[in-house]
Amino acid sequence: MLKVIPDAITTLLYPQACSICKQGVENIADGVACRDCWEQTKIFSDRDVLCGKCGAFLRESDHQTETYCRRCDDHFYDSALAVGVYDKALAAAVISLKHVPNVAKTTRKHLVESLERNSFANPDVILPVPLSGKRLLERGFNQAAVLARIIAKSSGIGLDEHSLIRTVHTPMHRAAMDRKAREMTVKDAFSVTRPNLIAGKNVLLIDDVLTSGSTASHCAKVLKTNGAGSVNILTLARAV
Repeated sequence: MLKVIPDAITTLLYPQACSICKQGVENIADGVACRDCWEQTKIFSDRDVLCGKCGAFLRESDHQTETYCRRCDDHFYDSALAVGVYDKALAAAVISLKHVPNVAKTTRKHLVESLERNSFANPDVILPVPLSGKRLLERGFNQAAVLARIIAKSSGIGLDEHSLIRTVHTPMHRAAMDRKAREMTVKDAFSVTRPNLIAGKNVLLIDDVLTSGSTASHCAKVLKTNGAGSVNILTLARAV
């Protein structure tokens, strides 16, 4: 009851419209999306058959089998998982995070639960996908690092925000860009500054959304070139 009262007061004094349906957000824990939109958002569960490598949603089934989409065969990471599909509340959370370095309680909960039920090799270190210096200066923060700090705090795994850097400023990916265009924007864009801290480590790479997988793949490539034992990806959302 004590938790409901502050939410009710906050909603009355500072009404928040859901960024999806424009109805009121009654619980501040839900962030920029209302409860109805969260309930309509595809959060991955044990019933979902996902690509065993890139984590793409393939179908629902009560019988889990190891399945691959084959579109990610040439990617350099070992596996990738996401909280759910880039749609509705998760899409709204990702977009909001690009403007404000705050992750609502409901989003945090789903992110941490995704890590807890993952099948990754035991990670030794957590790295966020880096921004270029220019983009970091424009935005003021790295949204992937915001998520990585949440995961590090929850799991107790060490966080390294400095060993993987983006050396080339690349244009922001747009929805209309095909896989080849995305690939070209991130080719040779990353570098490892402290290979001695990467060599032999199982790396958990964190980002907000995985679309074509090109960014994650090129990050994994340079990490493995510098001795990483494995590179697995955890993102807030997965584009369909």
